[in-house]
Amino acid sequence: MSRITEKVQQWLVGILVVLAAAVFISDLLTPLGVAVGVLYAALVLLSLWSPWPRLPLMVALGCTMLTILGFFLSASSGILWMAIANRGLALLSIWIIASLCLLHTRADRERDRLIRELTDALEQVQTLRGLLPTCASCKKVRDDKGYWNRLELYVEAHSQALFTHTLCPECEKKWFPELANSE
Repeated sequence: MSRITEKVQQWLVGILVVLAAAVFISDLLTPLGVAVGVLYAALVLLSLWSPWPRLPLMVALGCTMLTILGFFLSASSGILWMAIANRGLALLSIWIIASLCLLHTRADRERDRLIRELTDALEQVQTLRGLLPTCASCKKVRDDKGYWNRLELYVEAHSQALFTHTLCPECEKKWFPELANSE
């Protein structure tokens, strides 16, 4: 990891810690039934910018602990069933976003892998394009410099194809009739 990436990583973690502390303090200062814990979901989403693929999970785990701790440490003013429901919704939103972050990270890695494979495949491919001037009689091909070359040499020079030579059955009969009759 480069020094710049490490600095950005340190700043991101620092910002996440400060924001988590701010949400926790506001959670402690508000009545128990207010759904301040849902703000932790935003911290999990912010952790997606990290090059560490596991940071969203770690942030989600930390936010879960702070949500539960906030329930026990908050002032007891408020309706208990509402406080439990809001904490449950906060935990649900934290873990849904953490799951989506993990799926996003996995999709990014898969996309990067496919891009590497396609780039490697493109480096392997050489294609002939455009018009190819060919002699109607001897089938030689004219290159960019105006020289006439045998078709096989031209194709081998401009692609990764290699030629082997043999005779088709018609040419074999035409040029070597004694071999065709012996079969």
